[in-house]
Amino acid sequence: MREIDVDLLKKYDVAVPRYTSYPTVPFWADSPTQDEWFDSLRRAFRDQAASWSLYLHIPFCETLCTYCGCNNVIGRAHKVEAPYVAQLHRELAVYLQQVPDLDRRPLKQLHIGGGTPTFLSAANLDSLLAGIFNKLDVAHDYVGSVEVDPRRTDKGQLEVFRKFGFSRLSMGVQDFAPQVQRLINRIQPKEMTEELTRTARDLGYNSINYDLIYGLPGQTPETFLRTLNDTVQLNPDRIALYSLAVVPWVKPQQRLFKEEDLPQGAEKRKLYELACEHFLKSGYVEIGIDHFALPNESLAKARQANSMHRNFMGYTDHRTDVLLGLGVSAISETPDCFHQNEKSLSRYQGAIAEGRLATLRGHKLSAEDRMCREQILQFMTRGQVEFHNAEQMADVAKYLQSMIEDDLVHIIGSRLILTDKGRPFLRNACVAFDVRLRRASPQTQIFSLAL
Repeated sequence: MREIDVDLLKKYDVAVPRYTSYPTVPFWADSPTQDEWFDSLRRAFRDQAASWSLYLHIPFCETLCTYCGCNNVIGRAHKVEAPYVAQLHRELAVYLQQVPDLDRRPLKQLHIGGGTPTFLSAANLDSLLAGIFNKLDVAHDYVGSVEVDPRRTDKGQLEVFRKFGFSRLSMGVQDFAPQVQRLINRIQPKEMTEELTRTARDLGYNSINYDLIYGLPGQTPETFLRTLNDTVQLNPDRIALYSLAVVPWVKPQQRLFKEEDLPQGAEKRKLYELACEHFLKSGYVEIGIDHFALPNESLAKARQANSMHRNFMGYTDHRTDVLLGLGVSAISETPDCFHQNEKSLSRYQGAIAEGRLATLRGHKLSAEDRMCREQILQFMTRGQVEFHNAEQMADVAKYLQSMIEDDLVHIIGSRLILTDKGRPFLRNACVAFDVRLRRASPQTQIFSLAL
């Protein structure tokens, strides 16, 4: 296991963004009108070669997992399914009316997240996807992926996704230890995950991801090692190993955790390093700050080819010019703009019923924003980035002086390079390019801790 420098952990385990976007959402300032947002989409699609992805957010969950930071609606009443499917279709219709080129540009990626997408019945999933595929030009080689909860997923639902060409499945696992599952209100025996994995492979899914979380209440190196052994034994193609983001000011259910139940500092980092060692020995490749993949998996190949991308869903193997998000709280982006839907289900539904977008907020990117976005993206995906000029290099060198002295980053020629020792502190180094955060110098904590 890689050595853990306790002094470095104490020094750099501070609140920093996860950089799934830039500017980060708390610093969105220049929100577009709906007309400006439509104009941004039209500009993006003027290029005949423009590619795009579609994200659908299904917010419903039957029960609340206490660690969860997602936007969700808790309840067991499934009468909400069909109306919500109709609302997604109506939202897409608004875009098709306002952005003429949308249905003429091949859709390259479709991802469904939540919430719990498999809260919807097989019949409603079929209706949802049929209504989208009938309106869009879906590329013959498009990639379809969906997040599923093994506790709420059956073969019939997986068959619907395969009918529409889905090939990737991401399963929420988090931890196999029963005592941890009780504390996070997510009882999910290993056998349940194993059976769904087997069913998915039999149906032809060629990329299966497991989501794991380290830093959960009740986790110890001993219990987590058993989870790692179980994970490797089931052999997923990808593993997303997320650090528990403790943000009780955003998600009050996290206040149910007792502080003494949460691994912290070096104790928490040891869980990641334990997992990293275990996965590397088992043939996986470490990718970025929180992903692992088998060498022949597309994410590992993208990393090797320097074509990996990072967006609101984390690391991906492909970048498109436009990401369009439908559904409550969904975020969209173009080369020069961000747009987010209402987080409130009732407000989202009210806007869609009136035939308009359910805009909550957004951000028009300045030229400086776009420059910073590309540099942070490069550093997050490649571990190195070119400076734009000598002035920026001097500024970054001054800001990261401590990290340079600690051998976490190097400046070689006109490039900032992350060292192996600095990998845990990648997010900290990215702050050097985050001019909005540096200018604001927030006095209250708005991000989770780095490690």
